[in-house]
Parts: sequence; C-alpha cells; structure tokens
Amino acid sequence: MQLALAEARKAASRGEVPVGAVLVQEGRVLARGRNRPICSSDPTAHAEIVAIRKAAKKVGNYRLPGSTLYVTVEPCPMCLGAIIQARIRRLVFGAEDTKAGAVVSRLKFSLNQANHRPEISGGLCREECGRLLKDFFRLKRQGKKKCRVVENRSTFK
Repeated sequence: MQLALAEARKAASRGEVPVGAVLVQEGRVLARGRNRPICSSDPTAHAEIVAIRKAAKKVGNYRLPGSTLYVTVEPCPMCLGAIIQARIRRLVFGAEDTKAGAVVSRLKFSLNQANHRPEISGGLCREECGRLLKDFFRLKRQGKKKCRVVENRSTFK
C-alpha cells in the first residue's frame, strides 16, 4: 500500500485527486497507476484503470488471474467493473469513498451474481489514505492549484 500511496502523492502534485494503485502478481509489481483524468482529458483514467491497462499490456493478456490490486481508495463502479473483467483475484483498498465507492459505501454493488468475484479487503492504511484525500480537498477549497507533498504532509500552491 505504501507504493500506492506514493502514486497518490504524485497524482496530487499534478492537481489530480490523490488516488494510487499498484497491481502485484506472484510477489512482483506488474504495474503502478495514479489518477490522471484531468491531465489526460480522459474520464476513465482512474488509478485502477491505468494500472490494469499497463499490467495487461505487460503480460500480453487482458486477464490478470492470481493478481492483487492495492488501491488507496475504494473503487468506483467503473473501476470495480474493470477489476471483475480483468479477473483480478484480490482487491485491497485503503479509505472508503462515501460519495462514489462501489464496494462498501454509497454505490455498493452485490457481487453475488458476478461471473468473477475478487476477494476484497478494506481499511489497509485507512487513516493515511483518508488524510491524503481530506487534505487535498480542503486545500482545493482554499483555492490552491497544485499539491506538494513533503514528508507525508500535503501543501498546495
């Protein structure tokens, strides 16, 4: 999760919502991703999707069985759908997303009838992941444009 948090900090430093993801298979990092919908003008460029695309390209297959996706924030419906389609074995997320989370929060989906059901764990590094998001939005409301992270503290310009 620390690698995913590092990706989230990079996203924040570019003015993107600080979400990071790391996809691991057999103990090795296949791909990393961070939110980039603003800089790429792509509404689908969420951290999870970026990491899944990179990993699939790397292994030459759109299916990623046996992999684990670590993400700093609970996935939205689009990302949860991609996780299911990629056959990711396990999803581990940090903070809940009370506005758009599709796993345990606002838009919770039942996976009972899905053709693939990943193992799901939430709350890993919850406080740190949540604090990064809260700091980002608090400083955005104050009119700051870009985030600078120094020693796990977020500051904006």
